Amino acid sequence: MKREQIVLNLLVFAKEAEAGALQAELLMKAKELGFNKVELRREYFQNIKEEIPVIKKLAEKNDIELFYSVPDEVFVNREINPNLTKYLMEAKELGVKHIKWNIGDFHKDIGLANLQALTEEGVEVNVENDQTQTSGTVQAILTFMEAVNSVGLAIGYVYDLGNWRFVGESEEVAAEKLSAYVRYIHVKNVAYENNQPQAAELDKGVIKWRKILEILPQDIPVAIEYPTTSDKQILTAKQLLEEA
Repeated sequence: MKREQIVLNLLVFAKEAEAGALQAELLMKAKELGFNKVELRREYFQNIKEEIPVIKKLAEKNDIELFYSVPDEVFVNREINPNLTKYLMEAKELGVKHIKWNIGDFHKDIGLANLQALTEEGVEVNVENDQTQTSGTVQAILTFMEAVNSVGLAIGYVYDLGNWRFVGESEEVAAEKLSAYVRYIHVKNVAYENNQPQAAELDKGVIKWRKILEILPQDIPVAIEYPTTSDKQILTAKQLLEEA
């Protein structure tokens, strides 16, 4: 895999974030580790209004391409989430090129016309398979992606490799059925503890991740996205992806 494809999601620094580290600090740590693409997490902001201009300046100065993970849903109570416009404005202020949400409780009979404006703000809009039965199954993703494609909406899909195990589905079947819609990938492995899935390092789980990446589109961004406990773990994951 080309080095420039690899993204570092700041979830890798979960321990530091929980201890109070600002995302600006984590952004620079990612740069020091050799990453030029970084995915911010909205839940890691402590004072978003103060932090946005600092992060934007650092990203521009250090030539870092920003992605933005927002843990909220496109549909809430089968209505379009009124907060989506706010998130897009934050993305634009940050200089973010890609934003990601979860689908929420979409149904194929829901109209999509009001989503059009959200795709015209100069930020690539994507949805991801989460760890819920509502919007994390193959059928849920297929239903939504087929609907947005049928009306020509520019919304893409983030394939999260590890999340399928949390909803009891096959990552390989998902890759085969959803590959046409994928334009960004999150990688993690999964190990089982007391028969419960847990996020794991790439080569320390049950998922044959190299095989899955062969099924999915090539030459698209791929993010390392799971908590780590050391810089060595991050660099090992980076090397594994570069060699894949």
